[in-house]
Amino acid sequence: MRLLLLNCGPVATLSEGDVNLPLIGEEMSDIESQTIDGNNGILMSADSIEKISQSEELSHEYGFEDSQSLQIFDCKGKAIIPGFVDSHTHLLWDGDRANEMQLRHSGLSYSEIAKSGGGIQKTVQLTRSASFDRLTNLGLKRIERAFSHGTTTMECKSGYGLSLESEIRLLQSTQFLSETTPMEIHSTWLGAHDVPKDIGIDDYVDLLIHEQLPAVVEQGIASHAPVFCEPGWFSLEHTESIVNAAKDFGLPARIHVDEFVDGGGLQLASELGVVSGDHVGHSSDTARHEASEAGVMQTFLPGTPYILGHDLESPLTKCVENDWAFSLATDFNPNCRTLSIPFVGSLATHRLGLSPLEALTSVTRNPASTLTKSVNGELPGSIREGGPADILILDSEYIESWCQMPGDNPIFKTVKSGRFVNRQ
Repeated sequence: MRLLLLNCGPVATLSEGDVNLPLIGEEMSDIESQTIDGNNGILMSADSIEKISQSEELSHEYGFEDSQSLQIFDCKGKAIIPGFVDSHTHLLWDGDRANEMQLRHSGLSYSEIAKSGGGIQKTVQLTRSASFDRLTNLGLKRIERAFSHGTTTMECKSGYGLSLESEIRLLQSTQFLSETTPMEIHSTWLGAHDVPKDIGIDDYVDLLIHEQLPAVVEQGIASHAPVFCEPGWFSLEHTESIVNAAKDFGLPARIHVDEFVDGGGLQLASELGVVSGDHVGHSSDTARHEASEAGVMQTFLPGTPYILGHDLESPLTKCVENDWAFSLATDFNPNCRTLSIPFVGSLATHRLGLSPLEALTSVTRNPASTLTKSVNGELPGSIREGGPADILILDSEYIESWCQMPGDNPIFKTVKSGRFVNRQ
């Protein structure tokens, strides 16, 4: 069945230029080229957007089709934006670490909480004991939440197994979710998330390279190989070894860098030519310029410092001023338990100086440009004829409303692959 949206309000197409490339600098806020006025309609199939034209024209042409083959929905002037692309999530894990907030309030750092038995290792212990069915049921509930908040494409990391058996089970669960839900999922292998308690880091890196990585590649269910490259976790040298090994297997990398201090991670990301350097809150301007020159996406995750009680220091406006490509994502994980891209957009606009259109670009087209593939062969993140039919109808006549309702949900309807998927 096809879907016809009529009487759309303004539409943020974000489709100017080569849609496979990110928008940078002034392009991100160019309302004239990246949006179209209201009174348009959008005809969609499961595969793609078939036609964008005046509502009157589409209504006249298709309005009398059999209701069994065409669903017509009156948007009544509500604004339209592309479906969100959440390019950094830890979707699958078990357990609850809500008690760690009190530990942080008592003065313990992220590293100190980890050393005391909390943090990643606590989640690893609980996730290892979770069955395939348990993991997939948790994932189904979380995907439903993500849809309700407008996410139509997501990257999902493993990383809470830290053993061959557990990491493969996490990746297989993610693959099952990708095949059985409408969500477009890009699964990534994060074996290098932490080091198991019963092994030294050098030996674990050796196991990652010679045991986990070949097995993951053989399964064919991971699109990238992230690494937690931070002082106290995986060093620059370890990260380089893992990334180069993954590249030898044809697996590109997205690496976690410079979250707590400038550890030289983003600079290394540029040298290695990875797809994205994630967190990057404390990277130097020099490293940011080098990343831009090397085509490395800077992916900021402002929800995490917000949750941890840290200053929101992400230099988003500086990225715009210097034409440095960047994205935003949720970093959904046991600490930062939000799947709401609109919440991230609120932080970016209310606290970090971006305009709503700049922020929208950073959660749609820009992260989409880092994907190695798409379900229908076309990258999401923009609204265009021939592109994926992933569209959000806002509960407002203004495009800017998508990030202006902190604590509430601005998404009226979520359309994924040409059909409504949220219950709202």
